[in-house]
Amino acid sequence: MRLTTKGRFAVTAMIDLALRQTNGPVTLAAISQRQHISLSYLEQLFGKLRRHELVESTRGPGGGYSLGRKAKDITVADIIVSVDEPIDATQCGGKENCLGEGQRCMTHELWASLNAKMVDFLDSVSLQSLVDDQHAKGVVIDTKPLVKRTISTPSVVKPIRVNAPNSVFALGASALSK
Repeated sequence: MRLTTKGRFAVTAMIDLALRQTNGPVTLAAISQRQHISLSYLEQLFGKLRRHELVESTRGPGGGYSLGRKAKDITVADIIVSVDEPIDATQCGGKENCLGEGQRCMTHELWASLNAKMVDFLDSVSLQSLVDDQHAKGVVIDTKPLVKRTISTPSVVKPIRVNAPNSVFALGASALSK
């Protein structure tokens, strides 16, 4: 079994998100920059994660992504399966036709057993335990709240009052009155 970049990147991005979501929604651009993962690739992954309700999106200024469930309730298996990453060491994809025409290879049971153990292991590792591991390694996250971008209203410009005549006739009248 080979875990591709899709599964690795999804797990990495979810750890990054879980580490930082206490400050509010986390942008994919920020995860992309910190983890050196293409923004367009993250958008694809997070679309799948959102459909599986592992993350929630918030639109607009100050928007981004947050976890859809508590980190302790999300497993690595949940993340990998949600991005369509197969967890399969068999040559036939679990269809039991390794040699074609419904025939299994001699090692099919071995690889199927390995699949079950891998799924059990990945299902036993929670996102929270991975976050805790990062904290134990000394990873420090900036805890200052994000500066919210606000839309400022333009200041009201008051008209300037000029004590001058506003027409030729008023000019003439003002000249005669002097």
